[in-house]
Amino acid sequence: MMRQAQGSNNQTMSFGRSRARMMPFNRPTVTFSDVAGVDEAKTELVEVVEFLKYPERFLSLGARIPKGVLLVGQPGTGKTLLARAVAGEAGVPFFHISGSEFVEMFVGVGAARVRDLFEQAKRNAPCIVFVDEIDAVGRHRGAGLGGGHDEREQTLNQILVEMDGFESTTNIIVLAATNRPDILDPALLRPGRFDRRVVLDLPDVVGRQAILKVHSAGKPLAPEINLETLAKETPGFSGADLSNLINEAALLAARKNQKIILMPDFEEAVERVVAGPERKSRVISSREKEMTAYHEAGHALVAWSLPHADRVHKISIISRGNMGGHTTLLPDEDRYLWTKNQFLDMMAVTMGGRVAEEQIFDEVTTGASNDLERATKIALSMIKRYGMSSSLGPRTFGKREELVFLGRELSEERDYGDKVAEEIDQEVKELVNNAYVQACNILNDNQPNLVRIAEYLIEHEAVSGDDLQRLFNGEETSGGGDTGTPAIPSEPPPYAPKPAQPNISPQPAPSLSSQNTPDVGTMSTGSGDD
Repeated sequence: MMRQAQGSNNQTMSFGRSRARMMPFNRPTVTFSDVAGVDEAKTELVEVVEFLKYPERFLSLGARIPKGVLLVGQPGTGKTLLARAVAGEAGVPFFHISGSEFVEMFVGVGAARVRDLFEQAKRNAPCIVFVDEIDAVGRHRGAGLGGGHDEREQTLNQILVEMDGFESTTNIIVLAATNRPDILDPALLRPGRFDRRVVLDLPDVVGRQAILKVHSAGKPLAPEINLETLAKETPGFSGADLSNLINEAALLAARKNQKIILMPDFEEAVERVVAGPERKSRVISSREKEMTAYHEAGHALVAWSLPHADRVHKISIISRGNMGGHTTLLPDEDRYLWTKNQFLDMMAVTMGGRVAEEQIFDEVTTGASNDLERATKIALSMIKRYGMSSSLGPRTFGKREELVFLGRELSEERDYGDKVAEEIDQEVKELVNNAYVQACNILNDNQPNLVRIAEYLIEHEAVSGDDLQRLFNGEETSGGGDTGTPAIPSEPPPYAPKPAQPNISPQPAPSLSSQNTPDVGTMSTGSGDD
């Protein structure tokens, strides 16, 4: 009985001990060479590592290293990986814990674990403490159901005290990661606690190529694999997406009993990551297959005909996820600003599928539901957010709550009256209707090509590369289907907009990813419920 009671007491006392794990600093598993595509963030953290290794260089100049570094970025951008690289490079003890591991069912456990964590850190100084997903414990105080006595708030208060109570000789640096910096308590973010914020953005084309090189190292790639081309085909992919892409390609090659990974494996992997695996069990009628082919051909032909639309990379009528088919558009280079011309052309491209269905079958289907939604969102953004309205003028409408560092919109509050709302609706209607008319004119003028592309898709189900270019040019195809490499003419045939089109003047706009529009331009034929 006494032994059992003693064990119970020890278990009770252990609740207050920190759950943090200390990584062996003499056997690094990840270093900065394993991290690619985030060069600016690496530079910021190299300084932290150098301070721990060579403190006299900074102290002799009277410099003070930041006590805390907050890693901010969307999921999959490499926050935790970068922290592990710091652990491998610093050569000092590295404690890591998740924000959710502090709080338990017993009152006071969270604060006790924070005290125990920092006691261990002081005994092992100089060292690094890494708190992953700190938003689990660092949320703005006053938001909990328990008010001021909420257990999470007590834990946060203890973290604030420990971080602000450091002596200059302790040499403890706190790293933390979050993808929700907007909900963190202001006291946690002030100088003296988290002095420095390192933002990890989605990688550009150069960064994606570097990430692909890191993840493909040691894998048997075919000689024709071009990572630069693959990087250009994956705009909007995070580091985690690219890692998954390489793994998917390797799995596809293994299923085929191949000894090396081929380019078609990567092409299929990209589509699996973006749209999901093929739905081979889905049986569709010949009529539905024909309508899907004309729908996707309409998107592609409108995009090819407009000078400011992205280039057509691939057309497919193979079912994936909720999509009956899809047309993939890729920009020539990474885009950070959008012009009014590009918005208008993009809206016309989204209407191409519906227009093709109407012209060929004289019917309207549910396949264009997602296209109509995207066209409406683009028109609303042009008017309410980017001041591209000819009648309402250069002003914005609606107060938006956003993630300041990540550029993501959370909600919008209406700050205008009913009359202005009616004017906005009228402007949206005009923009969408103009895009519809523009798509009608293009497909009317290019109906022979529309039929050629659709008939090719009905027979081969997918087309890209040289065959796609020949179809656009009205030439004979090789009949081989998907060749893998896009080859769209650099100069599409000129198209003069009708007088009904709005005045076109260049206006900058941020990435469409903030408007829930994928960076990888994919026009899809929906199943009616997307």
